[in-house]
Amino acid sequence: MNKGFTVWLTGLSGSGKSAISHLLEKKLKEWDRNVEILDGDVVRTNLCQGQGISKQDYDITVQRIAFVCKLLTRNGVAVIFAAISPSREGRETARREIGNFIEVYVKCPLAVCVQRDVEGIHKKALKGEIQDFPGASAPYEEPVCPELIVETDKETVEESANKIVNKLMELGYLIPKGAAAHVYSAEEEDKIKERLSRLGYI
Repeated sequence: MNKGFTVWLTGLSGSGKSAISHLLEKKLKEWDRNVEILDGDVVRTNLCQGQGISKQDYDITVQRIAFVCKLLTRNGVAVIFAAISPSREGRETARREIGNFIEVYVKCPLAVCVQRDVEGIHKKALKGEIQDFPGASAPYEEPVCPELIVETDKETVEESANKIVNKLMELGYLIPKGAAAHVYSAEEEDKIKERLSRLGYI
């Protein structure tokens, strides 16, 4: 059974989390993995109705999502969660809850996120028209020691997704294709057969 894991994408609104998560989903499916995306907007609609954007609301949302991620992860699913999740403490709580947890900081300057924001939410928050919006009218606590940082103002979505796949291979969550097919060389196989024969096993 494949080892389950959760890739937790955190970063400012507009940093590129959703775009990366959907491309990453496609790449993981190429590895024949069972993949589930839990996007922040979808989560708020289906699991966290009525929750606002205050720190307390964010913490409750993260707790609920961490529980779902834990259930999926322990059943061998590759989970991708993409949301601001601004609280460092909340993310560390999720890490302890889930276990196989890969925190990816989707780093992007606020000015670039503002330029990408077609709905103008950042500008409204910066003007004080929207309260408790992380990065603008409320704090966003950057990860201290994430497993990976992708910088979306400097790299493409493809490059960011590839970096995540490489990190998953490095951590042992993805086995390189064909890696298990040739464990021993022909010479090594002959030596092993000879030893087993001497011991009377074959």
